[in-house]
Amino acid sequence: MDTSLRYLAGYPDALLQQVRQLIEQGRLADSLARRYPNRHEVRTDRALYDYVSELKSRFLRGADPLNKVCYDNKLHVIQHALGTHTTVSRVQGGKLKAKREIRVASLFKDTPTEFLRMIVVHELAHLKEREHDKAFYQLCQHMEPDYHQLEFDLRLYLTLRDLEARTRSPMPVAPDAER
Repeated sequence: MDTSLRYLAGYPDALLQQVRQLIEQGRLADSLARRYPNRHEVRTDRALYDYVSELKSRFLRGADPLNKVCYDNKLHVIQHALGTHTTVSRVQGGKLKAKREIRVASLFKDTPTEFLRMIVVHELAHLKEREHDKAFYQLCQHMEPDYHQLEFDLRLYLTLRDLEARTRSPMPVAPDAER
């Protein structure tokens, strides 16, 4: 598999060929920028908590409450974790208490609004559906009708980030070059 398209594994070859053409022609960045011109303003953990809570109250009123929502610098795309949801159970007195957390990779502090929403919808869906099965994706589409397109475009965005990171290698400076 072409390592530059690692986020697109599983997509049909014809679609991957179109992506390769966009990359070769240098048009992938412009294509994504035209489709998603606006960056979101959800920059702090508090703003993220409010954003997630609003979506949760609109679509998942009966789900357990969230105890924490935050951006996480330790989540890396390399491990395929764009966000996480956790449930920590603790015994308090004679009762079992569950604390639910959603963590979103910090790279989403500066992305198009739609990509943040897609990640949040994905993690919220895990409050009701644990597995990535048909019911899970139906719930994602209920909360975000364009979920599948946004997921694909997010994968394009991550591919573009990887390509840009590879081309940004610093120029070595020879020690005698300044003399």
